[in-house]
Amino acid sequence: KARTLRRQIENALMRETAARAVLRNLYSDAPLKERMTWFWLNHFNVYIQKRDIVEMVADYEDKLRAAAFGRFSDLLRTTVTHPAMLRYLDNDLNFAGRINENYARELMELHTLGVGGGYSQADVIQLAHILTGLTVRVDEQEAVIPRALAGYHVRDGLFEFDPRKHDFGAKTLLGQTISGGGMNEVDRALDLLARSPATMDHVSRRIALFFLGKPPPQATVDRMTAAWRKSDGSIAAVLEAMFNAPGYCNAQARGIKDPVDYVLSAVRAVVPKQAVIDPTPVVTWIERLGERLYGRQTPDGYPLDGQSWIYPGQMATRFEIARLISHDKGKLLLSNGVDMEGDTSVSPAINLSGRTLDLVNAAQTPEKRNMLILSSPEFMRR
Repeated sequence: KARTLRRQIENALMRETAARAVLRNLYSDAPLKERMTWFWLNHFNVYIQKRDIVEMVADYEDKLRAAAFGRFSDLLRTTVTHPAMLRYLDNDLNFAGRINENYARELMELHTLGVGGGYSQADVIQLAHILTGLTVRVDEQEAVIPRALAGYHVRDGLFEFDPRKHDFGAKTLLGQTISGGGMNEVDRALDLLARSPATMDHVSRRIALFFLGKPPPQATVDRMTAAWRKSDGSIAAVLEAMFNAPGYCNAQARGIKDPVDYVLSAVRAVVPKQAVIDPTPVVTWIERLGERLYGRQTPDGYPLDGQSWIYPGQMATRFEIARLISHDKGKLLLSNGVDMEGDTSVSPAINLSGRTLDLVNAAQTPEKRNMLILSSPEFMRR
């Protein structure tokens, strides 16, 4: 009975967290920050149904949002010290004498340097030793720390650095000696990773891939890494360099939207802001398209390349969702007794091709017009 009740509470939390994310994305007065928050949530992925992560995801998202435009090294530290990440990649099970390499490997392979980023298995092991002691404490009791180690102890909410579990021996990471300082070791390692040219290239390339939906030109990545180096990892500066890159605004150079982007942009285009009372259908549509919010089980996150989302079942479901949003929005999204007033046709800020425009102009109703626009190749592109 207790297990059933807990499962019900967890399911309710998952629904509330997903609904919260959808509403923030639809109505935020800082839409770029929301897009970057989604990017970082995917880049630093955690799976909501592993262990007790469901209780931590909302706070994790808020922390990423707050750091979304700051220095990458600060953002990295935010993820490394968050209980959701420590639970997800099992670093709370990593301590001196019983090393768990899981988080260290993903931290280098996915979050920073990337595959082929110049690190070895020996570096993974050394980083795992550096990360010993980073753990999670969910009770309110204070750890009993020996006096000689008390100065190293850190407790911040559910996060804890427990020096009793830390390996204080000397380590060598990427050719640099790191030793003796508890959390200072972690900070030194994170700075080393954040300032690596491999990290600059890997993360900049992924940001550009996210916004373009297809592999970016090398010249764009070079502009972004130069801005990274000059600004010491300012994400805002890296984004500015990308947005100002020649050809960035060329719509023909864009790939297809991922499901989150497609559904949210379609709802924004058709449904008036005051109309979305229950975001549950929006959450369901995103899930039907295969990109369930917080639902990626593996640490690599969902694919950023639009080509990964082009297959018959995906397109058929998008067309069905376009029909639902265009025709049944009142039934799905409006509270009882609220009416749509005036012309609710889409006026998309996209350039429709001549053939698409002919079809749209020939539509007999605003609903049919909307459905054609939302189903068009042009609207599918980022």
